[in-house]
Amino acid sequence: MRDFSKDHSALALNTATLGHNLDGHGAGWSPERVIYACAERGYGGVTFWRRELDGRETEIGQRVRDAGMQVVGLCRTPFLTGPLALPSDQEIMDDFHLSIDQTAALETSVLTIVTGGPEPGTKGVLESQKILADRVARAAAYAAERGVKLALEPLNPATAGNRTCLMTAADALNVCDAVGADNVGVAIDVYHVWWDTTLADTLATRANGRILGYHLCDWLADTTDVLLDRGMMGDGVADLPALRAAVEDAGYTGLCEVEIFSANNWWKRDPNEVLDTIVDRFRSEC
Repeated sequence: MRDFSKDHSALALNTATLGHNLDGHGAGWSPERVIYACAERGYGGVTFWRRELDGRETEIGQRVRDAGMQVVGLCRTPFLTGPLALPSDQEIMDDFHLSIDQTAALETSVLTIVTGGPEPGTKGVLESQKILADRVARAAAYAAERGVKLALEPLNPATAGNRTCLMTAADALNVCDAVGADNVGVAIDVYHVWWDTTLADTLATRANGRILGYHLCDWLADTTDVLLDRGMMGDGVADLPALRAAVEDAGYTGLCEVEIFSANNWWKRDPNEVLDTIVDRFRSEC
């Protein structure tokens, strides 16, 4: 396993950690200011959310590279299933294609998929997983032509009512198998999989180089909001070294992306404090 105690060049920031993915939160820093602050601290990369791009994908991507970092990826596709998805298949697929185009314009290779929940009128998740696989398969060739990989992200079961039909890495890999495209893999987020005692075995036997992203945060023992109360690394109950070992033993060598949704704590702090704390915790806890 890589040693980060004296080297944080594998550290990346997901801008959600500064509250930039939801209206009314965070300090409102521009992408340029975020890029400068991360580069100044020696971060290796940045992941943006679509709402920040404002049609400036090419410019923002180049600014990141000029600062000596990588654009690690883009968040995210539209919901592809469930009650939060757009009303029609055509609208879903059109926005899916747009998100792929934005990823390509940034000149990054990874687009994260948060799937959406069970399809209205269905029960359980298996039928929704079939619909998900169909829509991902229909977009995979379009993405491949543009150099984009699609990363299916399983979410914590507590979010399964409306935000996901994938709760485990095994679920996500089952959909990857159903799609059968070389550019479709998984993103592993600590917040969503820390509890899964089968994770290491699943990744070791099935990932086969298909891990496209690794997201860091922590699960607080007394979480007050499943969506918006993530912990800073080291403040919760997740075994971060063991989780990273499982991911790296399965072949992942990419950047580690800190993604902390924290409406009542970290999003209210000075972003400089947040960025400095991330560096310290990455070196000591991850």
